[in-house]
Amino acid sequence: MKPSSVFRSARLVASTAALCLSVTVVGYSQDRPYPQERSQDPRYSGDRQRPQGDQDQRESNGISAGGNWLEFSSDDKMTGARRVRFELQSNNYFREDPNYRPRVTLYCESGKLKLADFNPGVRLPPPNRPGFWGQPQLEVQVRLDDVNYYKGWNWAGGRNFLSMDKTTVRRLLHADVFNVAMRTRSGRQIAEFSPQGIDLRRVREACDVTPKRP
Repeated sequence: MKPSSVFRSARLVASTAALCLSVTVVGYSQDRPYPQERSQDPRYSGDRQRPQGDQDQRESNGISAGGNWLEFSSDDKMTGARRVRFELQSNNYFREDPNYRPRVTLYCESGKLKLADFNPGVRLPPPNRPGFWGQPQLEVQVRLDDVNYYKGWNWAGGRNFLSMDKTTVRRLLHADVFNVAMRTRSGRQIAEFSPQGIDLRRVREACDVTPKRP
């Protein structure tokens, strides 16, 4: 066999092996279960995740905001804007991850509510409905005290949370019971929260949000 033929055959074998390896890696990454990095993060160790702030954002460690709520604060490194977030963890876990509780987080900046999200603590299923502007949404069932309704929350699958509507946020600040039922990869599950007791004055000052009766 000519040397040039040998070299071409060697290159072909190497290319084929590289292709098989990349397919294997991609297949493995797609088939892996929902990552558990959060369970290994010291901020979230133990039964009740420790109230440590995001050090990348120079965020203060959490302090009680009343009831089961925690408050974290920081200043924007570039603009100096005051950032505050309020976090409420659920009373239960979803089946896929017994180390990370579902949670509601209110993100506020410069005295205004910027975002409210629901993080189920498990991988989100695909969206199942379009929003008013065609944005992907996932339908959930919400219970606030004795009132319950269905709502489409904007789907952020890449970051694994659902963006909540402001009306629901205002209602949960007034409620004693707040439950969210949603379809997951393990079937329908319910996150159960006890939102009562939050210091409404702190929320008004940080987020300019007032409670609303359910």
